[in-house]
Amino acid sequence: MLGVVPAAPATATGAGLTAVAVSTWQTDASVLGLAVAKGKAYVGGRFLTVRPPGAAAGTHETSRTYLAAFSQSTGALDAGMNHVLNGIVWAVVASADGSRVYIGGDFTRVDGQVRNRIAAFNTATGALVAAIAPQVSYRVKALAIGGSSLYFGGSFGIVNGVTRNRAAAISTVTGALLPWNPNADNDVYAIDAADDNSKVYLGGSFAKIGGTSHWAVASVNNSTGAPLRFAAASAVPSPSSGCTSRVKDIETSGSRVYFANAGDGWGCFDGTWAADVATGNLVWKSTCLGATEAITMVNGWLFKGSHAHSCPGAFSDGSGTHFLLLQNPANGSLGPWFPNTNAGPPTSVGPLVSATGGSDLWIGGDFTKVNGAGQQGLTRFTNLGAGAAPSAPASPTLSRPAIGQVKATVQASLDNDDIRLTYRLLRGTTVVAVTRVSSAFWSRPTVTLTDTTAPTRTTQNYRIEVSDGSHAVRSGYSTVTVR
Repeated sequence: MLGVVPAAPATATGAGLTAVAVSTWQTDASVLGLAVAKGKAYVGGRFLTVRPPGAAAGTHETSRTYLAAFSQSTGALDAGMNHVLNGIVWAVVASADGSRVYIGGDFTRVDGQVRNRIAAFNTATGALVAAIAPQVSYRVKALAIGGSSLYFGGSFGIVNGVTRNRAAAISTVTGALLPWNPNADNDVYAIDAADDNSKVYLGGSFAKIGGTSHWAVASVNNSTGAPLRFAAASAVPSPSSGCTSRVKDIETSGSRVYFANAGDGWGCFDGTWAADVATGNLVWKSTCLGATEAITMVNGWLFKGSHAHSCPGAFSDGSGTHFLLLQNPANGSLGPWFPNTNAGPPTSVGPLVSATGGSDLWIGGDFTKVNGAGQQGLTRFTNLGAGAAPSAPASPTLSRPAIGQVKATVQASLDNDDIRLTYRLLRGTTVVAVTRVSSAFWSRPTVTLTDTTAPTRTTQNYRIEVSDGSHAVRSGYSTVTVR
């Protein structure tokens, strides 16, 4: 009967995303901002050209100065979104209804029209929105929508002739400057509003908000910008001569808010942490090392882009750099999703930004490879296809523990989007034993299966089959004479 038992599905992420990157156009330089709206992914960065998937750098290029759009379903270039900017785009955000996309950066002109570091586009037509044209004095690095407010942060000091130190807000209806004024004393890298717009979170390299001490992170009032009590801020260590940790990204989701940190200095805090929106209390803190630049919630799982090289309780130095990981938002533990990129110039960090359209994950950065294949600047993962296949097992090591018994052992296989795999022991072509074992790249146990009905005093061939429910791979045969 074992020979006809169907394969049980392996336990996957629950988020429904495979670890196999799907076809997507590329950029010729770093992607720094991403948003998905109305069936398109809007992408900003340092790039000047884009090219099809598989095309080598410098070939089949199409001009796109710092801003482009791609089909959410196919990854192909959207020909209609073609604007000429004169400076880098650092941030992109979409309105809640997807009708607009806002960009921030270093630019001062869009298609020859004055747009001092913030602009907005109608997603239906691709046209510039006339009402959104604030005069921002210097770089805009972060954007967020809360209600009818566009919150933005960066390195600027003046907006529309009024002092606004590194954080400000305008009306998404009229474009007018709002009273919101956190008054940060240094750069703001990240900004997000609570889902109910009850408060706004800031991250960066600042030491003070509104004249009071708030290192690298703060929770502020959504209309005034005044700092609020936020006990979870203790997750970020105070700067010292050997460690300066800054908040690089913020993701709000329901009752929780999640933060990504990057530290300067060996062993400095590089991980992620979560806080309760209502109370401001810390929920959990993950102390993986390797700066975390981007976090995005997809279907109840927290995906992160970092260059993690060590994660306590999971893997330690020596296993390589893991640029893409998945975390359980309840406690920060790592989940079963292990695609990878590399890191390229100019930051040599890898993934820098991520976004979702609901059932997919878009990732941008300075990488030039994804899962070992050439792919520059931009990639995406979806819930389509069968996902990654398990690695093929080695031929089993066989022993004869008793008369009529054969024991087979093999090192557990790895699968980039499943941790619990099904193993079958085949005598010839007949399945004689089945087990399920969990494994990850930092923990590959020995799998043992025993044939208790082996024909005595015969020579038999055995192999191992590993299945994730969608793929099945087999080892070579090993031979033994049964006792």
